[in-house]
Amino acid sequence: MVEHGIHATQAVVTLDVALPGIIWGWMITLNMWAKSVGTGVILVGAFLLYRHKKEEMPNLRWMMPLISFIFLNIFLLFTLTDLHQPYRMINIFLHPHWTSAITVGAWMASLFTGLITLMMVIGFFDAHPDVRKHGACAKAAREHSGLYEKIFPFVVFLAVPVTLYTAIIMAESSARELWQAPTEVMQMMWAALLAGSAGLIFISESWSKESRKDLALVLAIATFFSFMMYMGEYFFSFKSSEAEATLAYVHAGGEYNAEFWFGMVLGFIIPFFLAVSNMKSDNKTLLRFAAILALIGLYLVKDVWLKIPQMLPLS
Repeated sequence: MVEHGIHATQAVVTLDVALPGIIWGWMITLNMWAKSVGTGVILVGAFLLYRHKKEEMPNLRWMMPLISFIFLNIFLLFTLTDLHQPYRMINIFLHPHWTSAITVGAWMASLFTGLITLMMVIGFFDAHPDVRKHGACAKAAREHSGLYEKIFPFVVFLAVPVTLYTAIIMAESSARELWQAPTEVMQMMWAALLAGSAGLIFISESWSKESRKDLALVLAIATFFSFMMYMGEYFFSFKSSEAEATLAYVHAGGEYNAEFWFGMVLGFIIPFFLAVSNMKSDNKTLLRFAAILALIGLYLVKDVWLKIPQMLPLS
């Protein structure tokens, strides 16, 4: 029995089937947010090491991979949890299908995490020469200290596709017009630079003023372009009736409207002005405050952008 049609999706409701609701919820938001931090600290750290001597950032060499390791494991934990049947992950490695973005992403993320772990161990024992002086692991790490600099370029290269492959997976949801690859790819790259600079700000207490100034610069640029991209989507999407119908969940007010604008103000607008002011006058407290707000706001905006396309009925 034809009950009614849905203009945006051209779908016709023929059965009284309940909407499944939001399938990808906070767990996927946290997954993407943690991955932004895990890969972003590597990308921003590489930029800082290119611009400054490592002596200006004495703890970067071991703290950068440590932060990345922690957040990558949060990302992997929620990826496994979302599978509901974690043993399915084994098939990705035993029977890989290389045309699948999930398979390629899982292999790249696993390789990336393995290399980060190696860098973390080498960096930690180099920075703490008195720790486990005679331990076999510590001795091996110190003897192969030069390996850190050799694998770092490959890690930076891998950080880019590991950051972006989730955008490709989302874009494969062809019925969700708001998740298109070009904009999702750029949003995730800016999110990684934003989260990476925010993550490194917390360990920049002993760094030179010039290196902190560059951190503030990256944060300001990332927040500015993130805000501009979301505003472009919000006001000028004009993609399709489906995308417009999805954005109506934000335009029309309600909880997602409030969450979206809280995210914009906390995550992008306030951190942008704080970061710009910090470039003129070094203030560690304000810069840390900007970093906290940026991370909170980024989570809120990602959460809205993930959920609202799932609320539109497709059948």
